[in-house]
Amino acid sequence: MLGAVLRTALVLFGLAAAAPLWAQEATGPRPTPELGLFSSVVTLDRVRLFEDSLMGEAILARIEAASNDLVAENRRLEAALEAEERDLTARRAILPNDAFRELARDFDTKVEELRVAQEVKSRALTRMRDSEQQRFYEAAVPVLAELMQDLGAVAIIDRSAVILSFDRIDITAQAIARLDSELGDGSNLPPVPQDSEDGAGDGAEPLPALPQP
Repeated sequence: MLGAVLRTALVLFGLAAAAPLWAQEATGPRPTPELGLFSSVVTLDRVRLFEDSLMGEAILARIEAASNDLVAENRRLEAALEAEERDLTARRAILPNDAFRELARDFDTKVEELRVAQEVKSRALTRMRDSEQQRFYEAAVPVLAELMQDLGAVAIIDRSAVILSFDRIDITAQAIARLDSELGDGSNLPPVPQDSEDGAGDGAEPLPALPQP
């Protein structure tokens, strides 16, 4: 029974990949819906679920901290390279042409290697963000399945794919409360595997280890 509910819960994630339609709340008089008709399908704001839950907030905070560290590192490298370039320019008048050209080539090579290395780190951070977000939704599925059972629902639809709906069938607040209760900030869940999607032997760095909460 639970396996079937879990499969049904995945409707949420399948719909999220589709192009979103405009969403609108029903206005005017709202008749009380028949329980059997409206309790079978509920809606959920997938973005709000991630951003407003304790686990999602913890992930976003760690990603932001890692991103800030990378930005600060880029600025330090840029300042160091600018100082080295000024020094090289000042030495040009006293160096033989061949010696200066060799130093200039070495400097250009250094700049390019650093640029590539920092781009690799940036891509790794992007993959880490995506992996952390995917880990969140995978952890959320069984929790949402339990909530579906408690509500007597058979499907959860991403609210961004809904054209018209009643507020009463949106379970985002309930889902966030359930996730916070059962998952907390996610610190007890298995970490994201520290491997690279770029393949072995291509010079790519492994995914960075994010600061722990």
